Amino acid sequence: MFQLSTADEITAALGQRLREHRLARNLQQSELAGRAGISERALRNIERGGKGTFENIVRVAQALGLAGDLDSLFDLKPRSIKAMEAASIKRKRAS
Repeated sequence: MFQLSTADEITAALGQRLREHRLARNLQQSELAGRAGISERALRNIERGGKGTFENIVRVAQALGLAGDLDSLFDLKPRSIKAMEAASIKRKRAS
């Protein structure tokens, strides 16, 4: 879904999704911010436009119980032997 999106569009969508999870759990911003260990202003910035540090976004995800959903972001995809061999060959630069 995010393949053709800009970084701003992706972070805004993530902020909106975190907001939806907060509301589904019937949490006020102050309560979630406290659980995440961030300021309410930082949480508002994340929810409104996805503006915040990666650490704060992870803190919010953890406080909402969504940290396990981050696993798929860091999974290494299996590659073929041929692709691994090609990656190990050093490129030569033009003179």
